[in-house]
Amino acid sequence: MAKQKSIYSCTECGAAAPKWQGQCPGCGQWNTLVETAAEVDTSGSKRFGASFTPLAASSTPQDLAAIKPRDEPRLATGVEEFDRVLGGGLVAGGVVLIGGDPGIGKSTLLLQALSRLAEIGQPVLYVSGEESGEQIALRATRLQVPTAGLRLLAEINLEKIIGNLQDEKPLVAVIDSIQTLWSDALQSAPGSVAQVRECAAQLTRFAKQTGTCIILVGHVTKEGALAGPRVLEHIVDTVLYFEGDTHSSFRLVRAVKNRFGAVNELGVFAMTDKGLKGVSNPSALFLSQHAQDVAGSCVLVTQEGTRPLLVEIQALVDSAMGGNPRRLTVGLDPQRLAMLLAVLHRHAGVMCGDQDVFVNAVGGVRIQEPAADLAVLLAIVSSLRNKPLPGKWVAFGEIGLAGEIRPAPRGQERLKEAAKLGFTHALIPKANAPRQTIKGIEIVALERVEQAIEQMRNW
Repeated sequence: MAKQKSIYSCTECGAAAPKWQGQCPGCGQWNTLVETAAEVDTSGSKRFGASFTPLAASSTPQDLAAIKPRDEPRLATGVEEFDRVLGGGLVAGGVVLIGGDPGIGKSTLLLQALSRLAEIGQPVLYVSGEESGEQIALRATRLQVPTAGLRLLAEINLEKIIGNLQDEKPLVAVIDSIQTLWSDALQSAPGSVAQVRECAAQLTRFAKQTGTCIILVGHVTKEGALAGPRVLEHIVDTVLYFEGDTHSSFRLVRAVKNRFGAVNELGVFAMTDKGLKGVSNPSALFLSQHAQDVAGSCVLVTQEGTRPLLVEIQALVDSAMGGNPRRLTVGLDPQRLAMLLAVLHRHAGVMCGDQDVFVNAVGGVRIQEPAADLAVLLAIVSSLRNKPLPGKWVAFGEIGLAGEIRPAPRGQERLKEAAKLGFTHALIPKANAPRQTIKGIEIVALERVEQAIEQMRNW
């Protein structure tokens, strides 16, 4: 009997190599090649794709000016925060990939969404490859969601799933999860790079040809990224990530890719005994309630997609016990913290070289925009001098290496959100100063880091 050949596939890009090597020849990543069985060519009749013509098989070049764009109608799921992240709802023929840590609430959220769609008479199908029908029914009973009209299929074979999708003709189908599926056309095990890539490609082709919206659930690695080849993110239309600690009752759903809406949109949920509930005022989650003003705290007005959020930034500056001071951030970029400390020393004369610096974004939110620089800097100086900032002050602005304070996008929306929540003063870049007065909030416009530090001396 001939020995089965094996190849080494990259878990990041899917590139193949005949033997193991430390660096992937395709994407250059290190230690990403894993051994898989070499795929044997199969007859075209056995492959699902042979019975379907490619989307562009009969297409011919067109004049772009002659093509009339049309707005894709949205299908609201009834879960407002989920619809917000999707850009208003699901799109016919769209493919959504949602990932997150085990037990964070992916299956719970999708079961609630399908239940509401079935309740209004929409044909839906839930395909479970990880749980049996009894387990899904038990979860539905625990969540107290209506199940009338919600179709369920416990299957992991791709060809059987496609056949049932053709028979059921659902408007929305959930595949939970893509790592459990396998195709007859391939000999590798479920979850391998080849199987994940092939199954996702075939389901995407089916969605585009039939108009069925397909939602794929994906596993994540220890680093928090979606498991499997990165080409999986390029195939789908929308990529969503679940964030948050499984020990906390709050969950964040962030859109990192969306062909039908804005990216970096954020949905906030609270996990209850009856499933995930949308949070109407998420700023309250990220603001600590202090009985009095404390040193090392500054409120930031950040922008997540179309939604302004108020987040408390906390800093702790303490004398370093060893010879190498530590720089630690939670929810912020640690490399940017090192840059801010250098700018603070060079342009404002505030030295933290012999101090441990710890910075935290309250509530477990991850802040990626550079507009958090000014709030981080103010919190650090407040902790270093043990001088609290006034409790009703907010700040935002990007800091450059030359010490200038650069404007942030959507400054008007940020200020209006702060005024709505009762804040009375705002430290902002001069370029973001509003032309008309915003009722209830006083603006302090700044151009340089030195001005921000001088402003603190006046408090």
